This record gives sequence, structure tokens and C-alpha cells, in this order.
Amino acid sequence: MKSTNKILAIAAVLLLITNIVLVSMMVTGKSKQERKGPGGKGDPFEMMVKELSMTDQQQKEYKQMKEEHLNSTKSLYDSLKTAKSAFFSLVKEEQVNDSLVNQYSERINEKQAALDKLLFAHFKRVRSLFTAEQQPKFDSFVQKMMQRGRRDSVKGR
Repeated sequence: MKSTNKILAIAAVLLLITNIVLVSMMVTGKSKQERKGPGGKGDPFEMMVKELSMTDQQQKEYKQMKEEHLNSTKSLYDSLKTAKSAFFSLVKEEQVNDSLVNQYSERINEKQAALDKLLFAHFKRVRSLFTAEQQPKFDSFVQKMMQRGRRDSVKGR
């Protein structure tokens, strides 16, 4: 039982670290050189512009939507970070009952679900910028980015 708890604690700490790094990268914004992914393809915006052949107007509207999205989610990311910090502070306690762990975990899940819903709504809004010909490419692009995000978080382990 203790080894299971250790594994869960280690996994939880790794997830926290991954989320903190991702949030800090989103908040501080990295230079284009630092954002380059595998193969040096560049940041997601540059890739999207190229793959979808975005017009100047689409790029301008996308940047505005992205800024609005980041502003609307900043406080939620901050509260998620705080909730995770409180949750993982329980690690130092000698005795922690399951109901308390579940309560803290549920708070984190609620905040993460809210962020996921906002991101989904953001993607739907962004999709509306594109022509009927561009939309399937955008759909594919979103799926690739989600897969890339999962791969990157797995590498962080």
C-alpha cells in the first residue's frame, strides 16, 4: 500500500511541475526561438498561418482572440496553480484521510474542466474565422496540437 501511495505522490508531483511549467510559459511568453518544437517547425501560430494560408485579416483577428482568451483564463490558471499547491502541500502531513485528498483533487478537477471548456469555446470561435476550405485543415491542426501536447507532457516525466 505504501509503494502505491509513493507512486501516486510522485505522479502527482510530476503533473504539478508539468502544469506549472506550461502555465509559466503561457504567462511569460517565450521567444519564437524557444518555442520551436521537434524538427524546428516554429511556434503554433506560425505553423497555423502556413498550413491554413491565413490572410492578414485572419491573423489579426486570431491574435485579438488569443489575447482575449489568455486574459480571460489567467485568473483561472492562477487559481488552478493555487489549488494544486494546496493539494500537494498535503504531502508533508503524516496522516491524510482519503476524503480530504478527494476534496482537494475535486477542486483541481473542477478548475481544469473549466479551463478545458474555455479552450474548447476559444477553438470554436477561432474556427469561425476560417473559410469552408480552411476549416478541415484547422480541425486537423487542432488534433495535431493536442497530440503534441500529450507527447510533450509524457516526455516531461
